[in-house]
Amino acid sequence: MNLELLHPRNRIALIMDLIYKNGMTTTSGGNISILDEEGNIWITPAGYDKGNLTPKDIVCVKSDGTVEGLHRPSSEFPFHKAIYEQRPDLKAVIHAHPPALVSFSIVRRIPDTNIIPQTKKFCGKVGYAPYKLPGSDELGQSIADIFGAGYKSVIMENHGTVVGGVNLFRAFQRFETLEFSARSIINSQKLGGYKSLTDAQIQAFEDQNVELPEMKEVNYTTDEKEIRNEIYSYVKRACEQNLMISSHGTVSMRWRGNDFLITPTSLNRRFIGHTDIVQIKGGQREKGKFPSKAVHLHQAIYEQNPEINCIINTQPAATMAFGISHKKFETRTIPESYILLKDIPFVEFGDHLHGKNVVPELLSKETPIAIIKNDSVIVTGSSMLETFDRLEVAEFSAQSLIESHMIGDLVEIGQEEIDDLVEKFLS
Repeated sequence: MNLELLHPRNRIALIMDLIYKNGMTTTSGGNISILDEEGNIWITPAGYDKGNLTPKDIVCVKSDGTVEGLHRPSSEFPFHKAIYEQRPDLKAVIHAHPPALVSFSIVRRIPDTNIIPQTKKFCGKVGYAPYKLPGSDELGQSIADIFGAGYKSVIMENHGTVVGGVNLFRAFQRFETLEFSARSIINSQKLGGYKSLTDAQIQAFEDQNVELPEMKEVNYTTDEKEIRNEIYSYVKRACEQNLMISSHGTVSMRWRGNDFLITPTSLNRRFIGHTDIVQIKGGQREKGKFPSKAVHLHQAIYEQNPEINCIINTQPAATMAFGISHKKFETRTIPESYILLKDIPFVEFGDHLHGKNVVPELLSKETPIAIIKNDSVIVTGSSMLETFDRLEVAEFSAQSLIESHMIGDLVEIGQEEIDDLVEKFLS
């Protein structure tokens, strides 16, 4: 589905619904706009309930300044207009008050986007706009000046954040990724702090050669279609559960032998459809489609581990606090964590890139999950259900471990209890 074919009203209502339901704005906070091909600005209304916003509520400010719609345009319209005037390459703007980014705005800091490669790719360098009165022309000019310097993401001092994009869906990916960065950094501070990647490490990730030869003919069998449906359903569920965001994450399932299906590169994860999923057969990719950058890693895991039938690598904020802090993820805390996750090893960043065999050789039935430093958590299983369950348990456990640091000293299950668990559940 080409979402850009939706009317601007529908696009704005769709993205505002996602932002509100994912806890990244309040009933009264935030605004979204689109600049259309005729120079009109479509924008959310002033003072309207974001939880009940519909397409008919979106306001159009015509290029001549006249207003069409049921409501007044957002009071922040001046800075939206000013950004478009400064940056003709941007066609959508999102402003909101997501909690983690607001935390950065009120301590007057900027999130480090070098924590994982995708955050740098989607957010780039983040600008900073000094405080001005909300809704004022001065605020509009202040923000527009920062965008005019080349930034696409800006922290507003003691206010929130604003991002722009070539379209609304790209802007949303940038917005969600920046909030993920802020949340992961805050979580990591509870573990003692985080470590960043160098620009050279990020460039090495981006320079990976992931090209696969293209199939001449593609067969879509009934069992292949069933796998597509399962991947689609669980990607959607992962996004709804905040285990995956629109810019990050890969899911694959074994099909026949070492052939498999995998999610595509670049597409917004929240809107992936059945037909976007890529078939990999005999080392070739489905015609006209491009698989995730992790395709070679997944291929090697399937080839070396016949008992693994599903792989998810993603970046949920609590688990990634361990991934960017490099602090041990202690699973010996509650029985469910140890039974499903075992001990979780770390993989050095770079040891997972194409041509390296560290991860495929590390993973097994006895080691179903690993954390790749400053990249992702990689979870495996014999089925999608088992793999997804492990991912959920990992994220819930990570949240509990992080919060436990605020209330006392962590006490592990003893070795005798671990031995009992192994004998009863893992033998």
